Amino acid sequence: MNSMQIRRTGIAVAAAVLLPFSLAACSDASSDTKAAPSAAAGGSASTGASTPAGDAMTMDEPFGPACAGVPKDGAGSFEGMAKDPVATAASNNPALSTLVAAVKQAGLVDTLNNAQDITVFAPTNDAFAKIPKADLDKVLADKATLTKILTYHVVGQKLTPEQLDNGSFETLQKGTVTTKGSGESYKVNDTASVVCGNVKTANANVYIIDTVLMPK
Repeated sequence: MNSMQIRRTGIAVAAAVLLPFSLAACSDASSDTKAAPSAAAGGSASTGASTPAGDAMTMDEPFGPACAGVPKDGAGSFEGMAKDPVATAASNNPALSTLVAAVKQAGLVDTLNNAQDITVFAPTNDAFAKIPKADLDKVLADKATLTKILTYHVVGQKLTPEQLDNGSFETLQKGTVTTKGSGESYKVNDTASVVCGNVKTANANVYIIDTVLMPK
């Protein structure tokens, strides 16, 4: 065997030895390439999983047609009201001026501001305007009756919109209010509609309603 034949034989042997390793390496590279999309898909799934949290944040915002009338900034805005206790926060909302006057008349400002984790169903000025003026004036002049009506609008826990779907809650007046609805549409005692709900103050969740609730 001459030197040329020896060289060719050596090359053939080397190729035979190295070929399986080369194929194995290609196979591993192919596996890695296939694994990459899987990992990417996992990452994508993780991103998708965060979407419900985003939706939850959205659902935790105030809702309802009357919310459009709330100032965009300042003490009367949603952000401003969240910093103050409920009676103070309400005093900065022009649509609740009659309620605030009634709360002051009944001497309940400190009671409401110092309470912890409460819900207030807050009637608008238009809600009070549904009551004949003579009757309203009579109620405002009777502190005991006024206190009874106002405390009937307060529940001793923070209620989420979900809890209003079909709820029954004891009030500070010791009566009971019932709620029903879903999404952004809720009724209280079948008589009042929530027109701006889930408004946060420093110590309360507020649901602004279009009718004054009357205890039985």
